Amino acid sequence: MAVGLRTQLCDKLGIDVPILSAGMGSVAGPDLVAAVSEAGGFGVLGVSGASPEGIQERIGSTRALTRRPFGVNVIIDEVGWASSEEDREQVRAEVVRAIDEQVAAVVLFWGDPAPFVDLAHRKGVVLLVQVGSVAEAETAAAAGVDAVIAQGVEAGGHVRGTSSIWELLPAVVATVSPLPVLGSGGIGDGAGVARAIGLGAQGVSLGTRFVASEESRAHPKYKRRIVESVAKDTVYTEDLYDISWPGAPTRTLRNRTFDEWDAAGRPPPGHRPGEGTFVGMMRLPSGETFEWPRYAGAGSPLVGFEGDLDYPAMWAGESVEVVNDVLPAAEIVRRLAEDAAVALGQLL
Repeated sequence: MAVGLRTQLCDKLGIDVPILSAGMGSVAGPDLVAAVSEAGGFGVLGVSGASPEGIQERIGSTRALTRRPFGVNVIIDEVGWASSEEDREQVRAEVVRAIDEQVAAVVLFWGDPAPFVDLAHRKGVVLLVQVGSVAEAETAAAAGVDAVIAQGVEAGGHVRGTSSIWELLPAVVATVSPLPVLGSGGIGDGAGVARAIGLGAQGVSLGTRFVASEESRAHPKYKRRIVESVAKDTVYTEDLYDISWPGAPTRTLRNRTFDEWDAAGRPPPGHRPGEGTFVGMMRLPSGETFEWPRYAGAGSPLVGFEGDLDYPAMWAGESVEVVNDVLPAAEIVRRLAEDAAVALGQLL
């Protein structure tokens, strides 16, 4: 454990260092989650869209790999992600199953955590919610969550934040203290971890850095593009990748889908180049396949994707600037913790 890096969040979650790997959908499978937790951090499974039985299976697979604490991430947006009552019922069932499985923590994103607070606490589950504004953090704190993750606009994937993490983080800390706050978005090395902690965060939640890990289920070309990219290679759009999740801004690596849409004058949904076409096919380990829409807003190309990888969204934040290699997750945790401890020593 890196001396000086332990925070109250570590005690709350039963971990050694306050570093979470974000629950990045199917990219964050049992292998990655277990590796992060075994290294002393806190791995988070992505389960949104899975059936309750599927969630139970993923949790069981993770428990077969580690006895260390880990969490589960669920998207609870009831407007775009879950637009019908049937979809909303499924989202609620996902959260309830994760809580019933009594994982160490459940991380909620893009919605109201209040309906799940009492259930989580009755089951002994720590409840975190990722927020994008001070007002959202206040609402979450009032609902009784155990910690909030402040997400800056630099983040990859679906982006709740609209301001820089370095502006949002201290504002959220000042507003909800002593509730633990984690920083997320644009953080990918020990210096960034140290900066977040120096601004009052009790931990960090990192996505892009862990996509580029050996254990992540991201397609090898996806990992390679992260390593080869810099911050200016990422693009933030409000409604480009809207199939399955309309109304959710995203940050991705620039690709041909973006370039062709940009060249066409950035037309609205329904009028974009190649609207209604498919750019590939995803082959699951079970052998099942499904076609990949050009403007898909859920999922990312995993091992098993077949098609033109210059078109599907590759979620990535501005931290690609400092992510320069694909490493074992345990080595990532170790380097982040050690480099952050050194940087904090210099700051202090």
